[in-house]
Amino acid sequence: MPGCSVRRGGQARRADESRRRQVATIVVTGGSSGVGLAAAKQFAARGDEVILVGRDPRRLADAVAQVRQAGGREPASFRADFESFAEVRALADQLLAGYQRIDVLANNAGGMVGEYRRTADGYEATIQSNHLSPFLLTTLLLPRLKDGRVVNTASRAHNRGRPDPDDLPGAKDRYDPWQAYGAGKTANILFAAEAARRWPEVTSVSFHPGVVRTNFGTGRVIRFFYRYAPFLTTPEKAGELLVWLATAPAGELVNGGYYVGHELTSPAPYARDPQLAAALWEASENAAG
Repeated sequence: MPGCSVRRGGQARRADESRRRQVATIVVTGGSSGVGLAAAKQFAARGDEVILVGRDPRRLADAVAQVRQAGGREPASFRADFESFAEVRALADQLLAGYQRIDVLANNAGGMVGEYRRTADGYEATIQSNHLSPFLLTTLLLPRLKDGRVVNTASRAHNRGRPDPDDLPGAKDRYDPWQAYGAGKTANILFAAEAARRWPEVTSVSFHPGVVRTNFGTGRVIRFFYRYAPFLTTPEKAGELLVWLATAPAGELVNGGYYVGHELTSPAPYARDPQLAAALWEASENAAG
């Protein structure tokens, strides 16, 4: 039947295009659960080479199995705690040694810290895990990211706080977990914008994934909300947005932009302040060495 022949021809052409598409090498931090894991499985299903980074060995091993099932190949995996610059440097060394090119770095690691904690490196744990360590990793991997892409998972929670480049260690007596988390997410947005100015050969964007049904938060009430509230975004839908930002033609994105859904969106005024972005960059360089 002519109609069937056309359908078979279309399927064959799509298969040929898929085979011709170059396999991308994609690093997903925070890849052992939530948005990171959902995106990693979608990358794997596309046929891309996925590299998972996570903190908890058991969850990381489970994520490897899920990504393998989604894509049919064994993903590489690396354990690193983003509250430690030493572990981030060791991770970067392994990636630099193992890969000649990284097409996408998805800076998705991070979260909320319920009580004030200073890391061994001397910085408040939220700003280090959400911003300083991703900043350090991206900077160290820059030689492999030429003409590649960096996608930073930010949040509308950036409206709750702004980073202080002059006080990254923070203080216990004025610590508020939501303000600290908001400052970290603002830092993600500022980092993407400043990276676009300093590294024009790399496309850098940030995005709000939605209010996602995950294991996010601290305390029983917040964790219950993020698991069971009826209007939450699924990790799979948020992962689709990350994948789109990682794979859309560069001409369809604004370098340095902040996205909510598929729309370029203007963040809070301080999150688009180039002077704050530059000051935070300098402070981050000094902090991470």
